[in-house]
Amino acid sequence: MKVQLLDLSAQYRKIRKEVLEEVKKVCDSQHYILGRNVSALETEVAAYCGARFAVGVASGTDALLLALMAANVGPGDKVVTTPFTFFATAGSIARLGAVPVFVDIDPDTYNLDPGAFDALLKKGAKGIKAVIPIHLYGQCADMGRINRTAERHGVKVIEDAAQAIGAEYDGKRACSFGDMACLSFYPTKNLGGIGDGGMITTDNEKTAERLRMLRVHGSRVRYYHDEVGLNSRLDEIQAAVLRVKLKRLDAWADARIKNAGRYGALFAKAGLAGNVTTPFVAPGRRMVYNQYVIRAKRRDELRAHLGAAGVGSEIYYPVPLHLQKCFKYLGCKKGAFPVSEQAAKEVLALPIYPELKPAEQKYVVETITGFYARNSR
Repeated sequence: MKVQLLDLSAQYRKIRKEVLEEVKKVCDSQHYILGRNVSALETEVAAYCGARFAVGVASGTDALLLALMAANVGPGDKVVTTPFTFFATAGSIARLGAVPVFVDIDPDTYNLDPGAFDALLKKGAKGIKAVIPIHLYGQCADMGRINRTAERHGVKVIEDAAQAIGAEYDGKRACSFGDMACLSFYPTKNLGGIGDGGMITTDNEKTAERLRMLRVHGSRVRYYHDEVGLNSRLDEIQAAVLRVKLKRLDAWADARIKNAGRYGALFAKAGLAGNVTTPFVAPGRRMVYNQYVIRAKRRDELRAHLGAAGVGSEIYYPVPLHLQKCFKYLGCKKGAFPVSEQAAKEVLALPIYPELKPAEQKYVVETITGFYARNSR
């Protein structure tokens, strides 16, 4: 049996006709940039997330960069985040000449440890302008504690919700907690386009206006530039496709949650507790499982075994950011963030997409069970 990590074609087959109809409408209109679909999608995503405004941009990375620019982050400013995330989070900080300041993660959720964040600020760390908590794998960070700490110290909060549209914390959805929040519409995301795309949400009207200006080279009136911004506009074809998909997003998330529950039952029955740890969902959270990530003993050997058996998997993420070559200048040594470093050695993402069949999940778990049965020590 072959089980892909993600089968986008299975989703596309079900919505192909509607997607192509909407793409044709855009092509017939010959209006490709910041048109009616972008405006409508911004309204729909804002409403879905529980935010007042949303601003479409060219990618999730640009969403982070523009949010930092709108927060007036610049050279020498410090921005707190975790080292256990995709590169774009810290990369966007560094691109502005600001300094990424890492704190370790919670060992169960992999999200920013609010206690470590609070301790950092209590030490009197100077120059910290913002914090970027990541809602990793589709589970919200502990935004109550993070927001309270940030408010006490006058620190802006920018949610990195690239993997978490539709996730909830105490009944509120991701992208409704911070000063701003950033989404990615990369094709592998729960709400993915047919190319790059991103969006920023906010409740502040002036911030939304500034973001709209910054995404078009810092211009409010054509050819007149108030600031040096970016060329970062969400195009009409992406917005049209995303509007088709947004209507189905909750049903797809429910299917991912159901698949996660089935995995949990299969792993429990297999008796792999000593070798495999399944995802932990904190109380009061709705996790939407952009990835289903286990912690596994002998992870790299297991992954090779899965690959040989036709099962797709991925490591999110094999090298924490503080140990990346490009961030050597920050002076962080191995051992500085032990929870992140340990997670990087053990995490493994398994197939979780909505169209995944029960028989395929059973095969995945049986393949993992077989590996540990043959390699028990």
